[in-house]
Amino acid sequence: MAQCICRRSLHWVFKIGNRKANIEFFRDLLGMKALRHEEFKEGCQAACNGPYDGQWSKTMIGYGPEDNHFVMELTYNYEIGSYRKGDDFQSITIADSEILKRVNGQSVLFSPDQYQFKVVGSEQKTRKNSSDPVQKVTLASSNLERTIEYWNGKLQMPIVEREDGKSVQLAYSEDQARLEFIYNGGKEIDHGKAYGRIAFACPTTQLKPIEAEMKKSNQTILTPYTELDTPGKATVAVVILADPDGYEICFVGSEAFAELSQVDPKANDLLNKAIEEDKSDDWFSKKNRTKPAA
Repeated sequence: MAQCICRRSLHWVFKIGNRKANIEFFRDLLGMKALRHEEFKEGCQAACNGPYDGQWSKTMIGYGPEDNHFVMELTYNYEIGSYRKGDDFQSITIADSEILKRVNGQSVLFSPDQYQFKVVGSEQKTRKNSSDPVQKVTLASSNLERTIEYWNGKLQMPIVEREDGKSVQLAYSEDQARLEFIYNGGKEIDHGKAYGRIAFACPTTQLKPIEAEMKKSNQTILTPYTELDTPGKATVAVVILADPDGYEICFVGSEAFAELSQVDPKANDLLNKAIEEDKSDDWFSKKNRTKPAA
């Protein structure tokens, strides 16, 4: 497989309802660690938390630093209790024998929001030269050839494995988490309200050419090249796309992101503090209401 060190898979974004229950699942059951935690008073300019304007938080959680691990971004909107799932996201596969021991060999696990995780033994790792247990993200495709043309052709992501008419696995290099698409029989993809987003880092100089290629071929650009300011930190450039099935794809400039993605040693304490101080459920309860579903 041809190596491409210029682009790198970063994370998958999950929208979560009950933050405390989700953290217990990812941190205690799957054994991930809080890498960064941030609280926000209003919605994200790049729609990281979806089409919501209220208070929200972002927790990066995984098995190690994002510069060499594929991690999860958990976005929590304080005023939303749950999200309608579609049939887009299929699973994330993790190779970790310790998880299997904790769950008595159970190989399929579901998060509190019913996101599926497949667990295999550590000896079944597909990521070469990597200590990261996260092996692949699996999504549905309504047209596998069209998917391949977009991801392999337009985004130049090499094919790792392919089963004609059934599935394809792609990755920018052998030590990165793979992106797998499984053919769903031609049915239109339903992203529901829980739809996620996959993120990749690339040199900032590649962002405008990526955008130009998408314009040239009449592909969907959700957020044109833009620079996002982070007070006291680096300004990061992004381009956000959508593939033919509507999957959101964020390309971020790797130079600034390398600074922004550093592990915060206080992340776990900040996360615990935010959970403890979260009174949003109490607010709805006092009004004899439950948090609305999206």
